[in-house]
Amino acid sequence: MLTMNLANPVMVGSGLLTDQERNIRRLLHSGAGAVVTKTIHPNPPTGLDERIVRLPTGMLNSTTYSKHSVDHWLGILRDLARDRLPVIASLHADAPAELAELAARAEATGCRALELGISCLNEENGLDDTPARVHAYTAATRAATRLPFSVKLASGEGLHARAFAAARAGADAVTISDTLPAAAVHPETGDLRLGGVFGYSGPGIKPLVLASLWKLRRAGFPLPLLASGGVQSGRDVHDYLRVGAVAAQVYTALHTDMSSTLTRIVAETTGSEHADHGTEPVTGTDRSRQVRS
Repeated sequence: MLTMNLANPVMVGSGLLTDQERNIRRLLHSGAGAVVTKTIHPNPPTGLDERIVRLPTGMLNSTTYSKHSVDHWLGILRDLARDRLPVIASLHADAPAELAELAARAEATGCRALELGISCLNEENGLDDTPARVHAYTAATRAATRLPFSVKLASGEGLHARAFAAARAGADAVTISDTLPAAAVHPETGDLRLGGVFGYSGPGIKPLVLASLWKLRRAGFPLPLLASGGVQSGRDVHDYLRVGAVAAQVYTALHTDMSSTLTRIVAETTGSEHADHGTEPVTGTDRSRQVRS
């Protein structure tokens, strides 16, 4: 089994901030244990009105996949792999066979791990995910690559069945949670902002993700779990580790002072901000452990 060792359990999740190589390198330089790319798709979106709306408790976004071509991303992945950087390629496609082909091409670059971003609810007409769909995408990817990969799923109804479907189909880990469906009303027009229901992220979903992780562990879920949702501090990371995650992804908080925010969260997580005072970090997990992702 291929594994990926993380220097620390703070990962940067997939999103607009990880859509460019220079940002990926900046985030790693700022202390991230690993960075997940913006989701690479064989048919990049065109003509989309991709926007974000900041809310008191997080953020709504109408984004989907990277607008860059697969060939563009394969070149970036080769450069990052050549420098032996801990970068995880987020992938999706319109059909399991397409995703399998994309995974094989990503593996050929020397990329170290993958995350299947198959649960984006911002696709046209939204997404009602099912265990059968998760199994199909996961199994096709497993047949096409030896790379370790995590399947990113949204918390909510039917999560246990979807997560166990990913495990049965050969996933190495599961990431919880993708964004959740949400809406906000424009105070002047009364219309829904962004024109509909889109993905919500931020501190408001952290209690939901904590509950999902805890329930999966109680149910005997056999794979490593990666947490994603509402990380704003080292305390948030440790909360996730304490309910059974092996690492936590931060994203929404980085839309404010990206590098300095990440550096602070990593320092709070590892205890490095106290290094000069002889204070031991709160462990919560063995940070040298192997994370299958």
